[in-house]
Amino acid sequence: MKLVNYGNSSKLVGRIGFGGWQLGNKDNWEEMSFADGVALVKEAYAQGIRLFDTAPNYAGGMSETIIGEALKDVREHVVINSKVGHLADGSYDFSVTSLETQIRDSLGRLQTNYLDSVILHNPQTEVLQGKTGHFPELKRLRELGLIRAYGVSIDTYQELKTTIEKTDSQVIEILFNAFFQEPAAIFPFLKARKIALLAKVPLDSGWLTGKYGQTSVFSGIRARWDEKTIRRRAILVEKLKQITGETDLTATALAFVLSYDAVTAVIPGIRNHAQLETNIQAETRVMTLSIKQRIIDLYNQQIKNDPLPW
Repeated sequence: MKLVNYGNSSKLVGRIGFGGWQLGNKDNWEEMSFADGVALVKEAYAQGIRLFDTAPNYAGGMSETIIGEALKDVREHVVINSKVGHLADGSYDFSVTSLETQIRDSLGRLQTNYLDSVILHNPQTEVLQGKTGHFPELKRLRELGLIRAYGVSIDTYQELKTTIEKTDSQVIEILFNAFFQEPAAIFPFLKARKIALLAKVPLDSGWLTGKYGQTSVFSGIRARWDEKTIRRRAILVEKLKQITGETDLTATALAFVLSYDAVTAVIPGIRNHAQLETNIQAETRVMTLSIKQRIIDLYNQQIKNDPLPW
């Protein structure tokens, strides 16, 4: 797997990362045992994955606990990114005074004494505008040695623009995929500043695998889509299949994101061996300029002026 620097640090990661939301999460996926989760993370490491993304509220802290157990013996060889703001008990706390406690709690679950990066988990606009004390506190915690970099997890172009204008974030996690392309306009600025850019939801919660259609029935968090949204997404997926000539869109969808060299890594969720293998193979998938442009054209013509709801 091709290795790149994690932002301006000396640590190297592959461009396929491991999204940890599904680890131990029985509310939105089939239940995964602790042992199976640990085995999957260890397999990912053995296959070359070096970047692991998690958060306290993923499965009530179980995601961090699984990752910590799986990687404790190879800690210095991996990058672990976690978050603050959403607590393990499901509550929210974005208070500046709680950041150190939240980080120390994550360190305990992860069995480590530092985080390679910690990011504010979808904070309010005034935080992104630098009007609060969050970033000075994160800088203090970095100087204390608890974290080595900090930043934000955000969703939109405007949030990204505000973040790079108003904060000193070194790591940014952004919603970006074939259906959500607007942030790409700012990517060159991120690359120039050596900001670690992580692309979250690169498969649009499963739609960009090609497995969903107009008759699909959803539960859990995916039940948020109404009939109109499902129908529209299904039509767009069929058009992508026509563009690519493929029924399984996973590798191409990930390759599209990775075709932007400002993107440090994609962090798709991985629930089993088959998904792990498919995601890793995407790193070597060639995204031709012709296919990439047709995917961009599809977005510009049918999504840009009428954005899809997440």
